[in-house]
Amino acid sequence: MNPSASSPHHRSPSKEPPSPNAAWPPSATPTWTTCLRKLLCHEPRGHADMYGGFLTPPDDEGAHFGVLFWHKDGFSTACGHGSIALAVWAVQTGRVARDLSGTTVVVIDVPSGRVTLRVHTAGERITGVDFVNVPSYRLAAQVTVGTTRGDVSVDIGYGGALYAHLDAARAGLAVTPEHYADLIAIGREVKRALNDTAYARHPVDDRLSGLYGTVLYDDLGADEDGNPHQRNVTVFADGQVDRSPCGSGTCSRVAVLAAEGRLKRGQTLVHDSIVGTRFHARIVEELSADGHRAVVPEVTGMAYRTGEHRFELDPADDLGTGFVLR
Repeated sequence: MNPSASSPHHRSPSKEPPSPNAAWPPSATPTWTTCLRKLLCHEPRGHADMYGGFLTPPDDEGAHFGVLFWHKDGFSTACGHGSIALAVWAVQTGRVARDLSGTTVVVIDVPSGRVTLRVHTAGERITGVDFVNVPSYRLAAQVTVGTTRGDVSVDIGYGGALYAHLDAARAGLAVTPEHYADLIAIGREVKRALNDTAYARHPVDDRLSGLYGTVLYDDLGADEDGNPHQRNVTVFADGQVDRSPCGSGTCSRVAVLAAEGRLKRGQTLVHDSIVGTRFHARIVEELSADGHRAVVPEVTGMAYRTGEHRFELDPADDLGTGFVLR
């Protein structure tokens, strides 16, 4: 197997992608994947915002491996920050041989398609990762949603998953830790209001339908080079909060800004998270996809290893796979 940078980023998913809103795979009897997901996500081993993935074989020899991403409520179709972390892990562990040129290509099959990552190294140290996602596009603009904070206007964008985009200031909020609980609350409201509507339908593949989350953002103007600078928090699944700037959400954000004419080729979106971490995103290709004007986003970020963990389940433990309180 010799995957390369030419692997098609627009490759359609050949596996059954999980619905972002269902406990996938559907079964009257919980599968081992569902049981293991709960064991790792739920307390006392995890927490309400835990996220991870199961490695799978690739769809074919064009990729190094596949992954099925999961969270406390089920499975997801895309995860950019998870893909970046996997690429770092693959190079650090030797799963993918390090390229002596200083750039190692890692190709991963995710439920929304095939993604390419370029892992940059200086000697033995990894210095950054470029995540090249599936084609991304805006599906709808200025959709009015009624909330407990009044009517708000959102855009709908696809970046491997469907997201609603809401200017936090329109809801009287800011993307800061002080507003954490209120950001979760309105993120949930927006998702629930739209999830059963046509706005949450993927245009060609219903397996990718379902509004995965709400991207709440602060517009911070432009940096010294004239690049748009924003801060966001992505509230996904049922009230989970992404601590990173959200990889697939950033790609969706790139698509919306491109459709608005606010992000052009050659510019970089400076995208911060609620905890101060940062991604840089840009457009690497403009094309048509699924009947829409689309872009191929590239997101640059980094991930760091925190440890290796062993989890156990005592057969006598009455809590079994655990519990969640949110």
